[in-house]
Amino acid sequence: MPRHHFHDHPPDDPRTKLLQSAAHFCLAFATNSPLPEILEHFSSKLSSSIIVIEHGLKRLAPFLGREFRGIEGAKEYFALISKHITYQDMAFENYVVDPLERKVSVRGEAWFTWTSTGQSWKEIFTYVLEFDDELKVVKYEIWADTGAAYLASQEKLVRSDFERGEDEVD
Repeated sequence: MPRHHFHDHPPDDPRTKLLQSAAHFCLAFATNSPLPEILEHFSSKLSSSIIVIEHGLKRLAPFLGREFRGIEGAKEYFALISKHITYQDMAFENYVVDPLERKVSVRGEAWFTWTSTGQSWKEIFTYVLEFDDELKVVKYEIWADTGAAYLASQEKLVRSDFERGEDEVD
């Protein structure tokens, strides 16, 4: 279970509120919540300003290297992700909160599977979440192992890359 350290700050502290919002957003992913529940974490007040971007070369995967804008863009990003990738055993830790910028960075890890090839890999990734004044997500940035995703999409991961017993990420 992730360590949130809510007790380190008063409950009405901006840092605590941001941490709670980020933790709930991440929990929605970790529990494979349905898309409508995930989208509830995004700003409705600034819905046209929402940006989702998974950093990487566009040619490696259809969801990489481009900005998905607005709530419809977020839906498009998640549709592409769910078409190509499944995941399990997702967990988050090492939350870093910046209350002045209303941003939270968090480290996650999970097992991912490229659906068309069935190849899986364990990955460590980072989210940077930016929130509006209602503590809803307006920018969702992802840094992940795009090389592993590409190799899995091409069915080119070698056995040691994706065996369940392999706990190391190269």
